[in-house]
Amino acid sequence: MNVMYFAWVRERIGVPQEVVHSEAATVAELVSELAAREDRYAAAFADISALRVALDQELSDFDAPLAGVREVAFFPPMTGG
Repeated sequence: MNVMYFAWVRERIGVPQEVVHSEAATVAELVSELAAREDRYAAAFADISALRVALDQELSDFDAPLAGVREVAFFPPMTGG
């Protein structure tokens, strides 16, 4: 699946997107796999309460299943007016 990173998540990880091959069943499991890769991933995913996730361009939850998902995007909450 294609995993995309935005704003400070991208800055910490160092890439805007990558193809990830994973057996994770949920977003939370994917986050655990990514955080275990390297320190830069661990730093980006240290506090998932500060993150939002979209699956195939629709906002979702971290307990959402990944079956059939082609794109996962991680980004900080949006603010503004």
